[in-house]
Amino acid sequence: MSRYALRFVALGYLLMLLIIPIGMVLYRTFQDGFGPFWDAIQQPDAMHALKLTLEVTLIAVPINTVFGIVFALMLVRHDVPGKAFWNALLALPFAVSPVIVGLGLILVYGRTTGWFGDDLAAQGIDVIFSVPGIVLATMFVSLPFVAREVMPVLREIGSEQEEAAATLGASNMQTFWRVTLPAIRWGVIYGVILTTARCLGEYGAVAVVSGKIIGETETGTVFVERAYQGFDKVGAYSVSVVLALMAIATVAVMSLIKPRREA
Repeated sequence: MSRYALRFVALGYLLMLLIIPIGMVLYRTFQDGFGPFWDAIQQPDAMHALKLTLEVTLIAVPINTVFGIVFALMLVRHDVPGKAFWNALLALPFAVSPVIVGLGLILVYGRTTGWFGDDLAAQGIDVIFSVPGIVLATMFVSLPFVAREVMPVLREIGSEQEEAAATLGASNMQTFWRVTLPAIRWGVIYGVILTTARCLGEYGAVAVVSGKIIGETETGTVFVERAYQGFDKVGAYSVSVVLALMAIATVAVMSLIKPRREA
């Protein structure tokens, strides 16, 4: 009996927090048919928001992937002083509210109030209330995922094959491309998927640094918030569904590669 009660509680919790809210969004979006949904996402502001979301993701994910691999190699393969500190620093995006991250970026890169804002503006570079600020905010909140996935894999495979390659005369780059990267590829792929999902759904830090300029610095999540508060519920529901479909596709890819990774 306790077994069924446990299942009931777990599935009921999942139902109330995840399935029913998403189901309601889908219902509200398509209750009048497919036409209103299609018209809503064809609006220029909605299209720009979705396009900007994808652009920021395509910039942030590769950068964080390279950083994650380098950071993981540094901590696992090298004797770096203060490993506990660097590990704790890597977990900072999990612990700090994205809103605080956005405020911190304004204090560093904002005009008049920031350390570097005026100097960058003199060079014609605007960070806050522009796309670079959105990219920086997105990169910060999605920073740890690749490194967190790669580090356990590096520890598990050990360094014997890399040492053997070096003994046979392979350079560091040859060893990385031919030995290390193939061995950690599933960890990298899994980390990239998690990073992508985080970038697509980021709101807090982006809302602070973007300025929410319609048609310029609105990402998908910012558009949803603005459209719903402006009583454009069809537009908010429709863009939410597109973002949800992206997330579902990400989860589906993750589910497909997980058995291969475990094997």
